[in-house]
Amino acid sequence: MTRTAESGLPLAPVYGPESLAGWQPGEQLGDPGGYPFTRGVYGTMYTGKPWTMRQYAGFGDAAESNARYHQLIRNGTNGLSVAFDLPTQMGYDSDAELAAGEVGKVGVAIDSIEDMRVLFDGIPLDRVSTSMTINAPAAVLLLLYQLVAEEQGTTAGKLTGTIQNDVLKEYIARGTYIFPPKPSLRLVADIFQYCRAEIPRWNTISISGYHMAEAGASPAQEIAFTLANGAEYVRTAVAAGMDVDDFAPRLSFFFVARTTLLEEIAKFRAARRIWARMMRDEFGATNPKSMMLRFHTQTAGVQLTAQQPEVNLVRVTAQALGAVLGGTQSLHTNSFDEAIALPTEKSARLALRTQQVLAYETDVTATVDPFAGSYFMESLTDELDTAITGLMRDVANAGGAVHAIERGLQKSEIEQNAYRMALQTDAGERVVVGVNRFQLDEEEAYAPLRVDPSIEVMQRKRLAALRAERSGTAVAAALDGLRRAAAGTDNVLYPMREALKARATVGEVCDALRAVWGTHTPADAF
Repeated sequence: MTRTAESGLPLAPVYGPESLAGWQPGEQLGDPGGYPFTRGVYGTMYTGKPWTMRQYAGFGDAAESNARYHQLIRNGTNGLSVAFDLPTQMGYDSDAELAAGEVGKVGVAIDSIEDMRVLFDGIPLDRVSTSMTINAPAAVLLLLYQLVAEEQGTTAGKLTGTIQNDVLKEYIARGTYIFPPKPSLRLVADIFQYCRAEIPRWNTISISGYHMAEAGASPAQEIAFTLANGAEYVRTAVAAGMDVDDFAPRLSFFFVARTTLLEEIAKFRAARRIWARMMRDEFGATNPKSMMLRFHTQTAGVQLTAQQPEVNLVRVTAQALGAVLGGTQSLHTNSFDEAIALPTEKSARLALRTQQVLAYETDVTATVDPFAGSYFMESLTDELDTAITGLMRDVANAGGAVHAIERGLQKSEIEQNAYRMALQTDAGERVVVGVNRFQLDEEEAYAPLRVDPSIEVMQRKRLAALRAERSGTAVAAALDGLRRAAAGTDNVLYPMREALKARATVGEVCDALRAVWGTHTPADAF
């Protein structure tokens, strides 16, 4: 029986020279660190230094998350990744009516500069790279981070990290959007311009396929729709008057790593090649850094199971190995208990130890791209290249990513694939250990981490105290300036920074933009 890859491509039992008939390694591979970057974006990759081990964390209030960050740093992580709660992601303060019951649940609650100070208290922001998973209000959280760093004595020019800032995928798969697409894309362009001038080492966007994959996208769909979104951001910035080589080197990406690790390796290799080709040939980039697809990877949360949760340690190890052999720049490994609740301190430590064992006890860092020239790997990379570019062509024929989103093209494709996978799992054709095969008669008891429900009350009290202590006149004047910039063509990040410095809250800043730009609902026309 012929097996098929997750992307629907047939997999032969054996591959040989005939599988690569007409294959041109000089054109399709190149050298590591050289165009088309199939073998990796850097010439030495991990032979000199492993990937960044960036563990995603954030829950409860800023003090609890700060304690977890210090624990991760003590355990050897060299990159932090901040998870925000839903009210923060949606631009609401903790005392907003819509925030009730959600404060601190899936991430940390950040309402103002006061919370950001606590979140990064005692953390050397000139030496730690920080990623923030935040999209619609990304500019707000980035500016709070900059202000706190400057209070600590770290200049903006020394800051390194990433904001996700990928609002297009929110309309496709995730749903934490605030504004309509047009002003959202304008805000993305403003962030590009601001960071080039003020925070030059910051990655201004992490164009994300992860959430589409978690919603059911195949590997080919994940890459195709992500790179199509990337092309839309590039066009937006160019239309705003920016030169492609001025901002493209700071673009980054975010992908999933599944348990089908061989296909994942081929996926990452094909993605680098396609992005390099598009940036050079379509957008005229001349700086090699503009053509490099640098990406962060997170292991597949959707593949974690609540049944026999310790088995997730094995799944995550296989997924992490695929990400490393695929050439990721940074990696988050999920904790084994995340299908049940937020990870405990012990499970988070084990997740980090998984990466450390791969980096320091195996030989995966000994050489660059060990699969280069493999009959199977090069054949699958080429086939995925063809499948991905075909899907990207469908998006382009629909008028580009935004128009395709309006028509529901990406969402429909992802939902169909998710349905296919669900049917296969229900029929037992797709084996999930502990779920549809190798089950236990009775699951062992597990005590998950619980978030303190009093956090919402405490956050409300902190907000009340903030509003009582600050200058209401100064805040009102600063928010007026932000609204004027939003109504015109000025870069909104400069007046936004002044408002946050005056201690305006995240919700107040987002409300000022809502007043000018409006909000987006699924029924809105694009």
